[in-house]
Amino acid sequence: MVDLRRLRALRELADRGTIAATADALHLTPSAVSQQLAVLEREVGQPLLEPNGRTVRLTPAATAVLAHADALFSEVERMDATLAALAGGAVGAVRVGAFSTAIRGLIVPAVARLRETSPGLELVIRDVESPDVFDAVALGEMDVGISMETLSPPTPGRDDDRFARFDLMRDVLDVALPVDHVLAGGDARLIDLAGHPWIAPPEGWSCDDVIRVACSAAGFTPDVAHRSGDWTAIMAMVSAGLGVAVVPRLAQDLPPPGVVIRRLRGEPAARHLFVICRRGAEDHPAIGATIGAIRASADAQPQRARSTTPKP
Repeated sequence: MVDLRRLRALRELADRGTIAATADALHLTPSAVSQQLAVLEREVGQPLLEPNGRTVRLTPAATAVLAHADALFSEVERMDATLAALAGGAVGAVRVGAFSTAIRGLIVPAVARLRETSPGLELVIRDVESPDVFDAVALGEMDVGISMETLSPPTPGRDDDRFARFDLMRDVLDVALPVDHVLAGGDARLIDLAGHPWIAPPEGWSCDDVIRVACSAAGFTPDVAHRSGDWTAIMAMVSAGLGVAVVPRLAQDLPPPGVVIRRLRGEPAARHLFVICRRGAEDHPAIGATIGAIRASADAQPQRARSTTPKP
């Protein structure tokens, strides 16, 4: 009988490449991971690892075992879902991870919906950027995660056996400009922002990847002068005349005085948002209800693209 916790350690080693990285992901010591894998080898009855310089690599037996691992994990999730349905349905706590604008624009409205439809359900919310949110869901630290499509690092594909994935919305990016900016008088193209100082999210964040890809497609690299992970701070810097920014519509609450929001002409850049859970867990009544409420929040989003000057 194969222990699923040890099988999880082998899966993480295959994904991360080293014992040390696997130990970090599982919140264990490298020695503990090595011990789990050694016991798994005895359970399987064949070597799973072989030396590869200073690290290890998987044997054909390990590859064969992993070919069945995700299906086993999914079946356990489905079993839990069936038991939860028998025990009372959509009740208990669901842990949800997402970036800040998704929390404000999608999860908080979902809480209001769930209070009406599933009063025995409680959401535990954490601000988590990708790729960390995928790791947290896969490892069982979160039940539901919201992210966006990115190329670097690549997001899990629709065929990833670890996750059930549901599209949410296309969150268009508009340009935020100081009121006295040369482009503030009307809609602009993305290429028109080349050569101007930019204010952007931190390097490595998902939205920064979306912006870089869009600018590259337009034929330029943005000259980023300032960075912040807070859209309110980004808007404040735009108001102070420190640069321009492209802002997703989920982050476009009332702009501060001194900022105008303009549409971008042509094919606009956008964040493609989706929600995930572990494959099989979508059948869990509490997790399914949570995902349904988040999708309803996305469907209700006003696809606003303000092109007005706010009153001072």
